[in-house]
Amino acid sequence: MTHLTLDRRALLKGAAAFSLSNAFPAWAQSGTHGLHPAPGVLSGDSIALTVANSHFATGGRSAHAITINGTVPAPLIRLREGQNVRLSVTNQLKEDTSIHWHGLIVPFQMDGVPGISFPGIAPGETFHYEFPIRQSGTYWYHSHSGMQEAMGHYGPIVIDPAGVDPVQATREHVIVLSDWSPVHPHVQLKRLKQSGGYYNMQRQTLAGLLKGKDQPLRERIDWGKMRMDPTDISDVTGSTYSYLVNGHGTAENWTGLFTPGERVRLRIINASAMTNFNLRLPGLAMTVVQCDGQHVQPVETDEFQIGIAETYDVIVQPTDARAYALIAEAIDRSGLVRATLAPQIGMVAAIPPLRARPLLTMKDMGMDMSGMDMGQGGVIDLSQPANDSMAGHSMKMLDPSVAPEVPMGPGVATLSSMPADRTADRPTGLEDVDHRVLTYADLRALEPNEDVRAPTRALDIHLTANMERYMWSFDGVKLSDGADPIAFRHMERVRVTLINDTMMPHPIHIHGHFFQLITGEDAAHNPRKHTVNVLPGGKVSFDLTADALGDWAFHCHMLMHMHAGMMRVVTVRHGEGAA
Repeated sequence: MTHLTLDRRALLKGAAAFSLSNAFPAWAQSGTHGLHPAPGVLSGDSIALTVANSHFATGGRSAHAITINGTVPAPLIRLREGQNVRLSVTNQLKEDTSIHWHGLIVPFQMDGVPGISFPGIAPGETFHYEFPIRQSGTYWYHSHSGMQEAMGHYGPIVIDPAGVDPVQATREHVIVLSDWSPVHPHVQLKRLKQSGGYYNMQRQTLAGLLKGKDQPLRERIDWGKMRMDPTDISDVTGSTYSYLVNGHGTAENWTGLFTPGERVRLRIINASAMTNFNLRLPGLAMTVVQCDGQHVQPVETDEFQIGIAETYDVIVQPTDARAYALIAEAIDRSGLVRATLAPQIGMVAAIPPLRARPLLTMKDMGMDMSGMDMGQGGVIDLSQPANDSMAGHSMKMLDPSVAPEVPMGPGVATLSSMPADRTADRPTGLEDVDHRVLTYADLRALEPNEDVRAPTRALDIHLTANMERYMWSFDGVKLSDGADPIAFRHMERVRVTLINDTMMPHPIHIHGHFFQLITGEDAAHNPRKHTVNVLPGGKVSFDLTADALGDWAFHCHMLMHMHAGMMRVVTVRHGEGAA
């Protein structure tokens, strides 16, 4: 009987842990009326957060999770511009943890990056973050320790403006997108190092060639000569990931309520570890009003791509009393998640079929052929230039003459010979859809930028990789290999150009700063962002005012790319110490 009782207790304890995985904070529960009123939201000047081990379940699968206050996603933190806040974070894990306040302008000691701005939070310890709130908008928070973020350690932040909010809405919902796998992220990384295409289940096939769905044989042979795969768009795919809205999979159908005719604000956050999403609400136009927490001039669209760590606020105005689907589709089309906006609980929006998976093109290789002599019949032999007009324009494989500033070696497989500004391009997977698609070039800051000085210095940074060996870096050097800090003088103005020498989009994030993305000639209204998704074979430029003293992380927000080396430290110092 004693043995039976102990087993029963263990069973009950296990059941309690499992039930915890299905506990959602009030803002994330299905059937929510929105954030006004918002029971269970953490606010005020003193907030307590506890990081602990738990379980999470979705789609009939359960695995280990790391939670904050016992839930995935973590609690919504709602603050007000101008207040001071003290956030006490207690670590109940058996390993170090941390919280980074993504997009918040804080003193660098409060930024939450172990080894750069503080030591981390040891098991059993409590760390007190304390800082003034200097901004408003939609942001989020997550771990910067190990790969805890992939296991549930993330949550939203909403900051109300001190004055009148220029975005007027009757109701608002927070939409946190994420990816989740029962396979531990360290195991995923090990498998990718063994085979860069381990999770790519959408390779081209002979059957696809015969049916005309895949590239012509000649093009496939050319890509094969370069040991590249035009279907390799996402490292970790729907073959292992479940895609979630507020912790709910498609079958669980997260539902946000509305009353027909009202203006509904959706605060959309991509908290994924590795997934860029294409987001749409079929039959419902979206008006983008904020990006990365910063107001933009309203622009209407039907679909947009949200890179990992980006946020977009949109206004929708459903007029019919019916269910509308909110669709977040992985950019490689290996899966999607459907949530529902509806006038009453129990209504279910239709799930559209996955669209055909995209194929990468010459432009994605940094070879924009527009306006060039394409050779006989428009066919180019990638292994041998077809004519003089192609000389020097093929993809340079390990050729130091392309970009001498990038150290060549095993970590750099390719360099784009013709990277193009792609801020006006439709992003990956949306090139040919028959409706409106948002591009960065459509974004204009609502309020004029305060600093519009001409940059005094230009800095090029290459995003580099060897996909076969799963090595990722900036300028060919991993952080762990002793990469030098990127140094700025305090308040200097620098034009930074990110050049993507890989065939995958990279959401690049800088801590402690906003930059002005160069999307046109109107410097006063270039959009302010903290994260920019650099398209394959492309480049983007931004102007940065180095106004935050200290040491800051600068990295790709694809978690495994950062973990594998695509990260640097940015230092901002007084005087002449910077380069």
